[in-house]
Amino acid sequence: MKTFYRKQALGCAILSVLWLAHPARAADAVSPLTPDLKPVVTEQGWTFSVAPYFWAAGLSGEVSQFGLPTVDVDASFGDILKNLDFAAMATAEARYDRYSIFGDLMYVKLSTGSGTPRGIVATNVDVGSETFSGLVGAGYSIVQSDAGRLDLVAAMRVWSVNTDLDFHGGILDGVSRSDGATWVDGLAGVRATYSLTSEVYLTGWGMVGAGGANVDWDVAAALGYRFNERFSAVAGYRALGVNYRNDGFVFDVVQQGPILGLVMRF
Repeated sequence: MKTFYRKQALGCAILSVLWLAHPARAADAVSPLTPDLKPVVTEQGWTFSVAPYFWAAGLSGEVSQFGLPTVDVDASFGDILKNLDFAAMATAEARYDRYSIFGDLMYVKLSTGSGTPRGIVATNVDVGSETFSGLVGAGYSIVQSDAGRLDLVAAMRVWSVNTDLDFHGGILDGVSRSDGATWVDGLAGVRATYSLTSEVYLTGWGMVGAGGANVDWDVAAALGYRFNERFSAVAGYRALGVNYRNDGFVFDVVQQGPILGLVMRF
């Protein structure tokens, strides 16, 4: 069963999210998800941006499901990629003057199958894992200038982690079992951006909170480049940790690795 826990835990490493922040002018859209220097502004003064992204994160920590003992996990991104079925990550933001509303949705699905040593209880076991993380938040710029901006932010993040086991052959042929948990955490923190040139900028953010989890935190630093008024790219490094424990279900992990994102403005 240790292999089952490891595969389920690997799912969350793909997920999560990279939130890409950016430096900007005083009227620019600034988000840890959507970097930009000169976003398109509507007649009402609103700015909008959408950013699909990729996070090559490894995972380490402890997990436990199905009432079995806690298992230590230490997996590289390459280990996770071998079992990946599907992953989707994207963010969006709307900003008006100093105020912003932003969201981040991440979903990953992993699966694997393996035979049992003797084939008596079952000849083969299929393991499927689905992990979802959704964040919605709001921010306010307490410092704003042509060179950059400092935002105070508050957000809520929903986690949902589920694993399915399907037994084939042997005594347990046709038996299926599921285990999982869903919880909500509240977070608060800052986002900062600073323009080095008209095209190049530095950005970073830090958030921490709790709720269903004992602790939920997220930090990152990145370098951005603006190609034109509608497209930007960001590359950096992100680390995210969550410690959730409830009724034998344990998900206490740290995910970290390089991030890449493409920002589209309209």
